[in-house]
Amino acid sequence: MKKIIVSFIAVCFFATNLFAQYQPTAENLAARKTFQDDKFGMFIHWGASSVLGHGEWVMNNRNIRVQEYSRLVQIFNPQAFDAKKWVATAKGAGMKYITFITRHHDGFSNWDTKQSDWKITNTPYGKDVLKQLADECHKQGIKLFLYYSLLDWYRSDYQYETGRTGKGTGRTQKSDWESYIRFMKAQLTELLTNYGEIGGIWFDGHWDQLDNDNDKTLKPKVNWHYEEIYQLIHKLQPKALISNNHHLQPIPGEDFQAFEKDLPGHNTTGFGGASVSELPLETCETINNSWGFNITDTSYKSKKDLIQYLVKAAGYNANFLLNIGPMPDGTIQPEFTERLGAIGDWLKINGDSIYGTRGNVIPPKDWGVVTMKGKTVFLHILQKPESPDFIFIPELKQPINGVKLFNQNKSVNFKQQPEGAFIYLKGITLDEIDTILEVELK
Repeated sequence: MKKIIVSFIAVCFFATNLFAQYQPTAENLAARKTFQDDKFGMFIHWGASSVLGHGEWVMNNRNIRVQEYSRLVQIFNPQAFDAKKWVATAKGAGMKYITFITRHHDGFSNWDTKQSDWKITNTPYGKDVLKQLADECHKQGIKLFLYYSLLDWYRSDYQYETGRTGKGTGRTQKSDWESYIRFMKAQLTELLTNYGEIGGIWFDGHWDQLDNDNDKTLKPKVNWHYEEIYQLIHKLQPKALISNNHHLQPIPGEDFQAFEKDLPGHNTTGFGGASVSELPLETCETINNSWGFNITDTSYKSKKDLIQYLVKAAGYNANFLLNIGPMPDGTIQPEFTERLGAIGDWLKINGDSIYGTRGNVIPPKDWGVVTMKGKTVFLHILQKPESPDFIFIPELKQPINGVKLFNQNKSVNFKQQPEGAFIYLKGITLDEIDTILEVELK
């Protein structure tokens, strides 16, 4: 019991101490606002695991030992990789930033790290894809965020003995946690000094050292040294934003809160349930059901599903990070590019109701969500309202100048009462994806 109490006190001291020390710079606060304005980004899960065509968790799921898995370094050869095409695809989809997997849970590094031989520059391809991607992002005006896995199924110094995953990868050497922390710090230093301006670091894997996914505490089985790691990042690039996909309330030192495959506050997947913070928010989702390339996964979400998810995320005041898992040759499969192009076409017409807006000013409704920019309120009707003749918004009590169909010179009737605003839908044909009404406040 004494040991548990001491551990709890240490955790509380850690959190309190870190909170007292971290003060975001003016640059960082400005970057947070820009991040919220950007609204839409591309997640890219890709690496040596793509060769096996069974998703990025294949090493764990098939209990592939390090000895055999390491042979992928001799096979991975993405000759068709074209950073210019990748960035142009994101840009054409209306995305403002890319979050790229630099190192996933299998430990493979997608850059020319000096800390490991398990890296892309030791493959037959031999080139630093991160360098190419970073250069192209800077050239095309797309921000670059870097995903970095905290856990590792490959290295023996990672404390795999207490980890929940990677049990079948054949490691027998005793782990060395301090060595692993030094390794991560050295890699993060490379990422933040050799590739120009980085928008932020997106951590994942904290949950590997918890007893279960329902453990909503700051008490993992290891000390992740977040205070040191976060201070290192903010020192090297003060503007860079930190997020950690730990499925918890943000830990002091983090700059935005990530949600996985769920809207903020929701928990349909078992990964959610964390309270929604005051930090900028982001939710990530896949186009099919896989993050990394999965040759048998053909469960592609429709254009309507994806656009409505983007709109709902904005209504919940969150960014939408939409994933692609390129093929092992480096090309993006056509099912992804087709959907991304369709989203881009929609945003060219309707983007003003998404970019630069804020959500959660009016709670989501059964018919859709609301976004707001300045004195303009956008009502996104995503499904038929309960009454076909009107929608009622009790929170809309500020005097209204007028209501019209977005991007159309067509006025919409409304009436304000003490209890709220009635917006009348008679004569309006609802769009299959999103009928947007623009409300101008006085």
